[in-house]
Amino acid sequence: MGLFGLFSKKKKETLDKGLEKTKTSVFNKLARAVAGKSKVDEDVLDNLEEVLISSDVGVDTTLKIIKRIEERVARDKYVSTSELNGILRDEIAALLEEHEEASALSAPDGSSPYVILVVGVNGVGKTTTIGKLAWQFKQEGKKVYLGAADTFRAAAVEQISIWGERVGVPVVKQQMGSDPASVAFDTLQSAKANGADVVLIDTAGRLHNKVGLMNELKKIKDVMKKVLPTAPDEVLLVLDGSTGQNAFEQARQFAAVTQITSLAITKLDGTAKGGVVIGISDQLKVPVKYIGLGEGMEDLQLFDRREFVDSLFA
Repeated sequence: MGLFGLFSKKKKETLDKGLEKTKTSVFNKLARAVAGKSKVDEDVLDNLEEVLISSDVGVDTTLKIIKRIEERVARDKYVSTSELNGILRDEIAALLEEHEEASALSAPDGSSPYVILVVGVNGVGKTTTIGKLAWQFKQEGKKVYLGAADTFRAAAVEQISIWGERVGVPVVKQQMGSDPASVAFDTLQSAKANGADVVLIDTAGRLHNKVGLMNELKKIKDVMKKVLPTAPDEVLLVLDGSTGQNAFEQARQFAAVTQITSLAITKLDGTAKGGVVIGISDQLKVPVKYIGLGEGMEDLQLFDRREFVDSLFA
């Protein structure tokens, strides 16, 4: 099979296992939606709409999917309910593939440090995602620095420090309550002076005060530009997939206060709400780049739309 084949097989097994709860939930709901029916008709489509919405796909994306299936039913004249699973897979994949395919965050060789500012509310797995990304970059042979700019929680500084030790990368930090922009500034200066390839900067996860959050993020960006005019290269928003539609709302609120360039959706292995990835990928004009499927270092996977849909509806 070869090393690449073994890696691909492990990746698929992780994806299948991580989506098991969502998959079981969707299949059970589908079975109830078509109970007693042999043909996909208006009643089945109405039931299917409820299935998708209750699976956190989102109303707008659900309506797009239903419209596509309606057109297919009208074109083919007769579509059996036994075909519905395959049709769903094909139509959702086709819908998502109309959007830009996400690629991994990548630090160009020979450039200044590639700076990723990571944002998200507390508890979504933000710092864990930073640690896993740091590990992935290090596996690629990159020199990585972490910045502990969430200075409002002692636990946040401690957590990112633990990840730094675990991965084997330096963490720049200050005392709790320090100015986050000052931490970001020190991190970039140190990373630049020591020839780092990648810098990942954690930020405070507060949304209750949008004005305060906006001002803080703006200050961090402005201060970083004094060291590297192009920084940040990415603003990665981390969302908790298990919160379903709340993840949509968080994304909208963060998008209102800062420019988001990419998304990571975590904790999909412990929830039946994995359908939220479909809606977020379709509705937001920002690519979902990573999905979290477990606690292991390798369980943060690049989001491949076709693989995701195939695994969910296989």
